[in-house]
Amino acid sequence: MTSTPDPHAAELAETAAAAFREAHGTEPEGLWAAPGRVNLIGEHTDYNDGFVMPFALPFYTVAAAAKADAWEFTSTFGGGETVRLDRLEGAEGWVAYPAAVARAMADAGYPVGPARVLVHSDVPTGASLSSSAALEGAVFLALAGLYGHDVPVEEAAAICQRAENDYVGMPCGILDQSASLMCEAGHAMFMDCRDLSREQVPFKLEDEGLVMLVVDTNAPHRLVDSEYAARRADCEKAAGLLGVSHLRDAPRHARLDDERLDRRMRHVLTEDERVLAAAALLKEGRVAEIGELLTASHTSLRYDYEVSSVELDSAVDAAIGAGALGARMTGGGFGGSAIALVEAASARKVEAAVIDAAAQAGLPVPRVFVARAAQGAHRVR
Repeated sequence: MTSTPDPHAAELAETAAAAFREAHGTEPEGLWAAPGRVNLIGEHTDYNDGFVMPFALPFYTVAAAAKADAWEFTSTFGGGETVRLDRLEGAEGWVAYPAAVARAMADAGYPVGPARVLVHSDVPTGASLSSSAALEGAVFLALAGLYGHDVPVEEAAAICQRAENDYVGMPCGILDQSASLMCEAGHAMFMDCRDLSREQVPFKLEDEGLVMLVVDTNAPHRLVDSEYAARRADCEKAAGLLGVSHLRDAPRHARLDDERLDRRMRHVLTEDERVLAAAALLKEGRVAEIGELLTASHTSLRYDYEVSSVELDSAVDAAIGAGALGARMTGGGFGGSAIALVEAASARKVEAAVIDAAAQAGLPVPRVFVARAAQGAHRVR
């Protein structure tokens, strides 16, 4: 976790500090930031012990914090609210996430005392861009900083994942927390989810005349928690039938009699291959060539894993039809965001096509923006 602040995170931190002063009449003891993420490729592979390749977005959640006699959580988003807790157990809504982090830290041998924590964020919520992981990461850094815990970053990611799994109840893999905590500016992070070994791969699209468009479809997630859990259960069942601990270890040409489980397995195995291929291309500077892999990933997620949506399919199809080199949904699916790799000169054309396609289909107006690979979680001051 680098100590050099991202300029945008520093701007958000000043707003958070001012809000903390207004709410509590004192200065925060520190300011910590954690970003949202885009997963370039490698979807639903993390909980299968597979490979992923995310990069951090230049959108951050900032935690302004100080030790206190009781727990007090304040947000500047959603109209703003302050929640005071006598106990961390039973926290609801957005407060469930920071409360879960504190509980998971104690479970891991890093006990923290009460604190006043104010969070300020511009990470889009409900867009599959890891707003929850950004919140968890920022709060983790804040509490660790306040109470003097020096936690290895890999362990920090695992603690934040356990917070979401055990206390929030979302059976996510470790991708989102790792991306928020570990990514580096100007790079995509190739990571093996089995041992959390990672390699920062150069990802400066502007050097190749390319841009990555992110399409927030503004579509609500549908049944995401239950369907996500169902996909994970399918994978565990398929692995059990094959006698392996995780689908990553399944033989490449294995087949299952259960047609649904066979398709789930096929997605995981082929997606791992696509991540490895994309990482190899990026290392060789052949950035444009990953486009076909992105599109193939979406096809697999759409038909084999069945986690896409009409809004995501519309965005991907329109982007490719308008000349994108490749496009796919990103994140857990059932709504959220898609990404499109495009030549810089074609970016406006692709954006217009995506928005027009949504309008023609009577879908919500999507928000489209250019993403750069930003800095991972860090202390601002």
